[in-house]
Amino acid sequence: MRILIAEDEMDTAIQYKIALEERNHEVILAMDGEVCLRLYKEGLRRHAYYKQNEENKPTSHECVDSMFDVVVLDYRMPKENGMNVAKEILRLNPHQRLIFASAYVKETLFDSIRQLRHVVELIQKPFELDMLINIIEDETSYKKLQELNEYLKELNEFDLTQEQVKDLLESIERLR
Repeated sequence: MRILIAEDEMDTAIQYKIALEERNHEVILAMDGEVCLRLYKEGLRRHAYYKQNEENKPTSHECVDSMFDVVVLDYRMPKENGMNVAKEILRLNPHQRLIFASAYVKETLFDSIRQLRHVVELIQKPFELDMLINIIEDETSYKKLQELNEYLKELNEFDLTQEQVKDLLESIERLR
C-alpha cells in the first residue's frame, strides 16, 4: 500500500515509517498539515495525468507519486490541524481512506461526524506499532466503515441530532 502520514513528532513519524516499510508498504511523511495537503494534491495531479495519458503510462518505479491508499493524520498538528486536512482531502476525494491517530479519540470521532459528515478510522495514542499496521492492513473493518458512511450519507440531508450521533457512535463501538 501507498501511505501518507502526517505526524509532527519526528521520532514518532520515523517509527511509523520504519514499521510500515518492513511490511512492504511505501510511506511518505509530512511533518505538518500544510505539507500533507501539498503532497496529497501533488499525488492527485500525477494520478489524473497518468489516467489521461494511458499510452504514456510510466513504469511502476516512475509512478511512485500517484494516489495514496491510506492517509494517517495526527489530529493536532502545526500549520493546519488534522480535521482541516481531512476536510480538504475528502473534498478532493470523498472516497479517500483516512485514519486519525489521536490522543483525543472521542473529540476526534465527534468532530469527524459533525464536521466531515464522514466516519473515519481512529487509533488512540499512545499505541503499539503493530496496532497501526493491523488497522491499515485490515480490509474487513474498513469495508464495514464504508457501509456506515453510506448510512451517514443518507442522514446528511438532515442536521444530525445528538441522539443520531449517539446511535452512530454506538454502531462504531460495535465494530471493535
